[in-house]
Amino acid sequence: MIRINLLPHREARRERRKRDFVALGAMVAMAGAAVAMAVGFGINSQIDAQDRRNQFIAAENAKLDEQIREIATLRAEIDALKARQQAVEELQSNRTIPVHLLDELVHNTPEGIYLKSVSQTERRLAMVGYAQTNERVAELLRNLAGRTEWLEKPELTEIKAVDLKPRAGSGKDAEQRRIYEFSLNAVVRSLTDPDKGGAPATVAGGGATPAAQVARN
Repeated sequence: MIRINLLPHREARRERRKRDFVALGAMVAMAGAAVAMAVGFGINSQIDAQDRRNQFIAAENAKLDEQIREIATLRAEIDALKARQQAVEELQSNRTIPVHLLDELVHNTPEGIYLKSVSQTERRLAMVGYAQTNERVAELLRNLAGRTEWLEKPELTEIKAVDLKPRAGSGKDAEQRRIYEFSLNAVVRSLTDPDKGGAPATVAGGGATPAAQVARN
């Protein structure tokens, strides 16, 4: 027996395919949304983890910066203490230098010279005095250049003839005497203290020593 289907089977099949396609599209969309959400969640998790690591690193850097500042402060304090210690050691080692200088001036100043003032600024020694003749000044320069352990490079800066006023009560006929006023400089040597044989004898800086008077008649 032959059966003939008179129903619109093509339209039904088309509708079925359309429903299948819509269902498949919905499933793909849902799967894509799920994948996108999973990927987004994973990326957000990684971002949060990286933010936590960055915060940790920033906190540790802040701690290190604070430690570095403390170390710099400690180093500055250590340097200041070393500078004070060095200044004290220099004062201790150089406190006898003025005595040596005056002793050498006494032994090396020729007869006929009067030293009015002696002042020291760092390594520079300045002297002002009077001499009977130019030869006395030349002899003093030779002595300071070759016979002293604490002075070197003497240099005559000025010499001039001056008239010495007669003493009071000498009378009108008293004869005026002519002497020579001079100024000279010398350099204090940086050498081993001859008495100790130890550390170099350097001159403590800053200021001048009190003026001293040395005379040899």
